[in-house]
Amino acid sequence: MLFECGEGTQRQMMKYGTSFALSEIFFTHFHADHFLGVIGLIRTLGLQGRPEPLLLYGPKGAKKVLGEAIKLGVERVPFPVEITEVKAGDAIGKRDGYELVPFATEHGGGSVGYALREFDRRGRFDVEQAKAAGIPEGPLWGKLSKGEAIELADGRRLTADSFVGPKRAGRLVVFTGDTRPTASTVDAAKGADLLIHEATFGEEEKDRAKDTGHSTAKEAAQVALAAGVKKLVLCHVSARYSMSADELVKEAKEVFPNVSVARDGQEVDVPFAD
Repeated sequence: MLFECGEGTQRQMMKYGTSFALSEIFFTHFHADHFLGVIGLIRTLGLQGRPEPLLLYGPKGAKKVLGEAIKLGVERVPFPVEITEVKAGDAIGKRDGYELVPFATEHGGGSVGYALREFDRRGRFDVEQAKAAGIPEGPLWGKLSKGEAIELADGRRLTADSFVGPKRAGRLVVFTGDTRPTASTVDAAKGADLLIHEATFGEEEKDRAKDTGHSTAKEAAQVALAAGVKKLVLCHVSARYSMSADELVKEAKEVFPNVSVARDGQEVDVPFAD
């Protein structure tokens, strides 16, 4: 999955070795700096002889904007490209182990962010308890771990309740795209393991942030605090902070302690809570 596809995206993909094994691209809105890279990326995928379809998602207007963009410079794209317009609150497609839900943001034109929420995982199987009950290791353990009842050779019928712990919460990662700080972002990010929130400006330009539909680092931190997230990563910072974003981190940490600024090629580990 790829979120946004600004100019130069495929160059960065090559630089950092992410490969082009890509199946879905998600757009938050259609300002040029967030989607122009899809034109060259699709050209490259076509030259590689890609047979699989590429799925594109975005808010209202996606079919028109992206449909026109992908046709630039070619008569036809040599693989299927499917464009889906998404609405806030509607989960996107059937997925294995998680759901991806758009939420409303405030950047004009029906912009959205995306919350990737894993479903609850099965509880832990208590091996020692199973051994103590005389259950032979093998398929019976597997059935119990999946919550199925079993019957032993001696006639005992056992349910999973005594051998499997409570369900364990999955992880939640939230990406805002460009936006003002909003209540809908707080709701989408409640208890998130990772919130990736734009922070275009510092507090000295908070009025400009408001006028242009962006957030300051402090405002992003206030969203993180209100949502009770575990980690905040700031992105979409102004070019004026390209040499050093220490000022933004300092402002954000006055509100929320676990914060950093995204950098090119950065990988962020999102561990399970247990």
